[in-house]
Parts: sequence; structure tokens; C-alpha cells
Amino acid sequence: QVTGHIDDCTCDVETIDAFNNYKLFPRLNELLASDYFRYYKVNLKKPCPFWNESSHCGIRDCAVQPCSSEEIPDGIRSGSYKYSEEANNLAEECEEAKRLGAVDGSLSEETQQAVLQWTQHDDSSGSFCEADDISSPEAEYVDLLLNPERFTGYRGPDAWKIWNSIYEENCFKPQNVKRPLASGRGDDGGHAFYKWLKGVCVEKRAFYKLISGLHASINIHLSARYLLQDTWAEKKWGPNVTEFQQRFDEVLTRGEGPRRLKNLYFLYLIELRALSKVLPFFERPSFQLYTGNPRQDEEMKSQLLEILHLAKSFPLHFDENSFFAGNQEEAAKLKEEFRLHFKNISKIMDCVGCFKCRLWGKLQTQGLGTALKILFSENLIEKIPESGSSYGFQLSRQEIVALLNAFGRISTSIRELENFRSLLRNM
Repeated sequence: QVTGHIDDCTCDVETIDAFNNYKLFPRLNELLASDYFRYYKVNLKKPCPFWNESSHCGIRDCAVQPCSSEEIPDGIRSGSYKYSEEANNLAEECEEAKRLGAVDGSLSEETQQAVLQWTQHDDSSGSFCEADDISSPEAEYVDLLLNPERFTGYRGPDAWKIWNSIYEENCFKPQNVKRPLASGRGDDGGHAFYKWLKGVCVEKRAFYKLISGLHASINIHLSARYLLQDTWAEKKWGPNVTEFQQRFDEVLTRGEGPRRLKNLYFLYLIELRALSKVLPFFERPSFQLYTGNPRQDEEMKSQLLEILHLAKSFPLHFDENSFFAGNQEEAAKLKEEFRLHFKNISKIMDCVGCFKCRLWGKLQTQGLGTALKILFSENLIEKIPESGSSYGFQLSRQEIVALLNAFGRISTSIRELENFRSLLRNM
């Protein structure tokens, strides 16, 4: 059922499948296994800001194993320090950088400036996410390769409450329009909902589709890495076709499953477009994926640029110029509303009871938030000089790691769909 044209785009499912599965996915996977991209700093102890969340998941697969400081490459450990607002003149910053060993003496002066700028990033301006304060003592590095996203057993009322709060309160939806398949409600097959969705502006429609696409992507990962066998000798993880069908089969979901999967493709196009747009930021000679290992850093930058050029070569990109294109005052108001709704969703991730789900939820919302920030900063990115500072537009290491890993998750979902199609054909 998931085939052909994608609404609000010029693209189709088949073009994305061919591009992702055979060109982009293998290269991206290799990049994400590198030191720069595998370590993500996160605070999993932040309290839920919306309700009293005491029901932490007791299942052992919900746990996250943080890294000891010896495991983290020196360049990452020292370079991720977030400067205080007081440290705003260069002399103080350079002094601070020396004290922390954040900048290797072998780097050129221009690169030293760049390293400093990454750490001085202002989270509030134009940011779509409520970012963790990574200088907090409670923030810890996590090795994403050792804590993969998979089915942990976290489900039921607690998980439902998270998604319900996201859809009901943060997707511009009026209370009287009932969401399809929402628990315990008379369902009209989604007729009223889709009539409402069709009638709203393209930005609000896109917002809903991005969240639905993210939800679909997470559900694919849980179905693809399901605990199939748990004995004292071994645990076996793999695809669970029944779980996949319950979430996406057209008949079992009364037509909702294929729509959810189409929204996943829409999300893919949005994040792919952001990667193609941000290329000038990463192409500057002064930009480094700084881990403290110069040879490896150079190789990683070369791999990253190859992926970004590949993203740019995609033939049927989403045209983000349709966003916020009307009356300037109205557009600015809508854009700010869009930003605040998304920021709220990033805060809800601190209410997820399963720590592994919380880790991946935070990373994927920060990645999507960074993609949106890129798309809405096009003018600033175009003005970035080839050398020197990029003061108008800046990405922190956290945002870079989240952006690529979040896109890696969506790319993996599209690849897993191919696998499920094959399994279902053979059944």
C-alpha cells in the first residue's frame, strides 16, 4: 500500500527507497560508527516538567549504560564544555580553552577560533529544542552503539500518555477533532480528522506529519529489533512481523498504517533537505570533526562531506519555500508558534519512563529540531564566509551528532521497511 506519490511533495516512495537503500544508508552507517558520532552527551535525570513521573521502567532492557571518562576521546570530552555567558570576551575564552585543554596546540589559529565558537553556541536563538545543559554534573556521555534503540518492553498506559500528550496538546489540533484510533473514543475512520488536516495551512499539516513520521520510525525500530528469545545462554533480537503488522497493516489499523509510513517518507525528505542545505557550514576549511585524532578527524570530515554532497544530489528535494511564505507578520507569528510547539515536544521526552527510550527520544527530537533550525536559517547559511567565523549561524557538537544520528534512524527505518516487505512476501 505504501507506494507512489507523497503528499505536499514532488517525490515518490520508490525514488526514496532506491536512493536511501543503495546509496546513502551504507555510507551513513559507517560514519555513525565513528568516535565523533557515537558519543552523545545527555542528561537522563531531568524531572518531567508536566506531571509527576515516578513510574520509571523496571525492565532491565530499559537501562542505559553511560561511559566512563576514560572511554571518551580527549578532544570530545574537553571540547564539549559549554561556556558561561560571562565568558564573552576572547581573551577569557582562550584562557578557558587552554585551562580545559579544549584546543590542541597543533591547530591553526583559524581552527582554534572555530573550536571555540562551537562551544559558545547560544541555544535559545532560533532553537527548536529544549537542549540539555551538557555542563551539568548529571549529564553523561553515552555510547550509542552500545545502547541501541530496540524494543525494551516499555509499553501500555505510560507510553500511550507520552504520545497522547504530543498529539493532543502540541500538534495544533483542536480538542473537538478526534484523532484516528485514539483510545476509548467513537471512531469515524478518521474522517473528521483528515478533513480538518486537509483544511489547515501547509505548515501545520507538515508539523503533524513530521511527528507522525517520527512515531512511525520509532515503531519500525521496535519491531525490527524485537526480543525474540531470552534464555540464560543468550538473547536474540530480530524482526517481529506480527508486531510490525499490528502497528502498520492496513486492515488491522483501519487504513492508518500506510498513512503513518507515508509520513515517515515525508520526514525523510525534510531531514534530507536540511542536510543538503547545511553543506556550506561543514565545507569550510576551519571546520573539524574534532576528537583529538587528526588523521581520523580528517577521514571523518571527508566521509561527512561525501554524504552531504550525496544528499544535495537527490533529484526530488522537498521545497521548503512553501513554508511561512504568506503575509510577513502572520508568517513570523506562525513560525514562532511552530518553534514553541516543537520545543514543548522536546521537553516531554524528559517524561519517558524507560531510560533507553528517553535517550533515543531526546536524540531524535533534537536531530529533527536541528534540521528545522537549518531549513529556517537559509539566509544565514548562504552568508557564511569560506574562512573566518560563522557568527550568524552556528551548530554545537550536540546538534551535529543529533542531526546525523536522527537522520540515521530514519534512513534505517526506510531500509527496514524493505526487509519487512520481503518477509511479508515470503509468508
